[in-house]
Amino acid sequence: MDKSQTAVSRWLFIAVALVLITLDQFTKNLAIATLKLGIDYPVLGEVLSWRLIYNDSAAFSLGFGQTWILAVIAAAATLATIWYSRRITSRSWAVMAGIFLAGVVGNLIDRLIREPSFGNGHVVDFIKIPFNFPVFNLADIFIVSMAILSVIRVFRGENLGGVAPRVK
Repeated sequence: MDKSQTAVSRWLFIAVALVLITLDQFTKNLAIATLKLGIDYPVLGEVLSWRLIYNDSAAFSLGFGQTWILAVIAAAATLATIWYSRRITSRSWAVMAGIFLAGVVGNLIDRLIREPSFGNGHVVDFIKIPFNFPVFNLADIFIVSMAILSVIRVFRGENLGGVAPRVK
């Protein structure tokens, strides 16, 4: 891949991440402004509701009460994704990495700026689906969907990030 294609992939990665971080934060702030804490607002019957909650753990209540550790992990994942993005040569992988980064940064922003304190902030969740599934947000969707899609692509034999294997 030539330098111009690599540059396009880098800019695509950055653009996707910035747009989706903005969307994630906008929807969280909209939820805070329009929803009452803990009240269900049906959108599609029992299939989809809005429900504002503040989450101090990771998905499925993992790491309950360990918000600062989750903030450190998210910061490390952010830095690793940015560092690794320099090697991405595929536009599709650049988009996927941008979506993943948006998810990680979207929740990291909450942990850094929201109550109760810097590094211990609670993540804003507001999307509720049935089956006692945890309430989540767009950032969570970005992280989980890109992780699953990445695993599928790697199992199909694609190199992670579209990067050619290093020759020794």
